[in-house]
Amino acid sequence: MTSSSAVRGMIAVDKIGCKILFLNPQTYETETVIEGFQRTVHELLVIPETRLAYVPIFGDGIHGRNPNPGHVLHVIDLLKRKRAGDIDLRPYSAPHTVRLGADGLTYITCENSAVVAVIDPKTNKMIDTIESGSTNGHRLAIAPDGQRLYTDNEEDATVSVIDVPNRKLLGKIKTPQALAGIAVSNDGRTVVAVSDEAPVLFLIDTAAGKVTREVRLEGVPKAAQIARYSPDGRLVVVSSLNSNMVSLIDASFGAQTAVPVGSEPMDFAFRGDELFVGCQGDGSMHVIDIPQRRTKHSFKAGTGCESVGFF
Repeated sequence: MTSSSAVRGMIAVDKIGCKILFLNPQTYETETVIEGFQRTVHELLVIPETRLAYVPIFGDGIHGRNPNPGHVLHVIDLLKRKRAGDIDLRPYSAPHTVRLGADGLTYITCENSAVVAVIDPKTNKMIDTIESGSTNGHRLAIAPDGQRLYTDNEEDATVSVIDVPNRKLLGKIKTPQALAGIAVSNDGRTVVAVSDEAPVLFLIDTAAGKVTREVRLEGVPKAAQIARYSPDGRLVVVSSLNSNMVSLIDASFGAQTAVPVGSEPMDFAFRGDELFVGCQGDGSMHVIDIPQRRTKHSFKAGTGCESVGFF
């Protein structure tokens, strides 16, 4: 996990306000606002080593109903706090989740095109695409060893399995319900698929290639959204947009705690023993004390931030 002392800056994507914010990582005051984006800025990848961040333009709709999709991935200079360039993904559209692979390349789902685009951060150019075999590939997760990439195909109720080195689709794993989020464990053995229909997680054994366990989210009345493992792999965090809750679950899925936060919590970032959660419904950012399993602070951040990161 990133330690507090190592953090120089904090960036947040204000999806509702269609802005990118730079905040003071100690006082949480908004210091710089970048505006002028096409609707809507979505998601975030921060690469501290290159002093760059990436923010896609998804479009003005939502998953499955996005008639005016975007096709640009913006490059943000973290030190100068300004837009450094754009990566044009055409003819592919509705870019969404962007992640850094172990090979040093970045991978991004282009939902309306059902492909994963491959980008070289050294040149900030799209160098390839991989078919996901889906209707709308929304989110992705990459195994830490870089060998496998997984996309959640929401309406299809499947998870696509992609061979990263060979850039090819290996197959799809069926899930009992439509999906909303996905994560992969640090050892690559488990994929967590979040149901879009009920407060349930489907655990996929990657060696077996199938769902082997279902885990119900305790204290969460409605279907959840985003899942992510902590950097040390000991914790799984799941945000529930419709329940205003964030679930902290141990990696064995034997114990979990639902922590109340603001309205419509979405993505989150780890800093030491803290978890920062963007709540797009009320413009708040909530700071969860991970060891104590409780919210210890909240502050205003834009109109409604979806994503947050540190550098």
